[in-house]
Amino acid sequence: MINDLWYKNSVVYCLSIETFMDANGDGVGDLHGLARRLDYLAGLGITAIWLMPFQTSPGRDDGYDVSDYYNVDPRYGTLGDFVEFTHGAKQRGIRVLIDLVVNHTSDQHPWFQEARRDEGSRFRDWYVWSKQKPANANEGMVFPGVQTSTWTYDKEAKAYYFHRFYDFQPDLDTANPHVQAEILKIMGFWIQLGVSGFRMDAVPFVIAEKGADVKKPRERFEMLRSFREFLQWRKGDSIILAEANVLPETDMDYFGEDDDRMQMMFNFQVNQTLFYALASANCRPLEKALEATRTRPETAQWGLFLRNHDELDLGRLSEGQRSAVFAAFGPDKDMQLYDRGIRRRLAPMLEGNGARIRMAYSLMFSLPGTPVLRYGDEIGMGDDLSLAERNCARTPMQWSTEPQAGFTKSATPILPVITGGAYGFEHINVADQRRNPDSMLNWMERLIRMRKEAPEIGWGDYSCVETGQQGVLAIRYDWRNNSILIVHNLMREPVEAEIDPGIGENGQLLIDIADGSNSKAGKDGKHCVFLEGFGYKWYRIGGLDYLLRRSDI
Repeated sequence: MINDLWYKNSVVYCLSIETFMDANGDGVGDLHGLARRLDYLAGLGITAIWLMPFQTSPGRDDGYDVSDYYNVDPRYGTLGDFVEFTHGAKQRGIRVLIDLVVNHTSDQHPWFQEARRDEGSRFRDWYVWSKQKPANANEGMVFPGVQTSTWTYDKEAKAYYFHRFYDFQPDLDTANPHVQAEILKIMGFWIQLGVSGFRMDAVPFVIAEKGADVKKPRERFEMLRSFREFLQWRKGDSIILAEANVLPETDMDYFGEDDDRMQMMFNFQVNQTLFYALASANCRPLEKALEATRTRPETAQWGLFLRNHDELDLGRLSEGQRSAVFAAFGPDKDMQLYDRGIRRRLAPMLEGNGARIRMAYSLMFSLPGTPVLRYGDEIGMGDDLSLAERNCARTPMQWSTEPQAGFTKSATPILPVITGGAYGFEHINVADQRRNPDSMLNWMERLIRMRKEAPEIGWGDYSCVETGQQGVLAIRYDWRNNSILIVHNLMREPVEAEIDPGIGENGQLLIDIADGSNSKAGKDGKHCVFLEGFGYKWYRIGGLDYLLRRSDI
């Protein structure tokens, strides 16, 4: 069962081919370059790669405007190159997940081009049309402040088309059975080429009712079951990781009461309250979010992250909590985006404070679920706020002190490499950090190894343990008679926390996983744990005889 549910104890690494490594010197990252870096990723310890969109696209939205679902954008290589890459990943024990963007296509997709030219075309009903501009056209934009409407008039079609995102991304009518069949065909195609699953983009929009007369869209959750059934027929251990920023009370609608829908979802609720905890040194809302998102099927899993390729969405926080996060991490208007989020990378958000950055990643890796790391986070990359919208956090990977950070031989990379200042490639790069045993890179490798050696986090039950300090979070995990306790201090000041692991005699001794030091309980059964400012401890619970009985050591 453990082997089948590989995602329960995995570490996922998200990257964009175009900004990771350029092998042919044209300024754009490619599959050959990515294949060259597979040994680096294997050495880091990650077990799955999540590729952002790489199919043929005009590139107006970083590949999320797909114009051919069955091909690789020629800037990145060929289908043959893709198969060579997935084969190389498999040889190193690394699985591959790819973005599945099927809520919409590019307006340059042949389906849309034929649909707009011919009202009698079979593709006409693959999109959502209206002869009149709907009254709610100015509502429900995904990108407020940048996007002005969800309906745009097309002169050739002589009708308005619906687009939840930008006007060059017309929505597919996913209620159409022919569209649903095509989605399954797309998944089947990439599964045959070595993919282990998909990060499905904008799932609530994919399954929502669409149309000019729809006032309050209803989600058609039965679609999720058909997606899962198809994947498991084709490849039993393939998965879907859903991007669904929804309230906790609807989580089970996406996972399925009978465990028959999504295997994984990103935990946006925990992500947002985590940043409030970092901003305020108050863990109580985070503890509540962990409890609110506890319920999930036994084989399901949360995906956990700090920063991703989008803005840090704070829309689920209260106004006061959101204001606190903005004030702490994005006080300037050019750091904010879409009236709801922050567009910076984590390292500059935390002012380059090494102890705080490491504590934040340790905390993320220790929360219930599967950690998802973004490329460059392992070296503490920064951002370029002079770039538009989300491109500021999508700059090329910084490999070395060579020109263009070793990313490309071209003088004109697809996006400018960060240079100069604290986060310039001259100071932040892989080559330098590989040689420094105390670097962020080598610390991250140790953290990943520690997380993989703690399957209790991915598989076990958990509970928050009282610490007597609102700025200190302690979580206990139990699985197969094994227990661990992980404690984090979100405050700048050192603190002593009194903790009772609550495991009877086994709780009398805490073994530090990182350095082997231990803590013995006092007469009252409690441990007095000292934590530096932004400090953390990972403990195994039990004495030496208990550790020797462990079946996984």
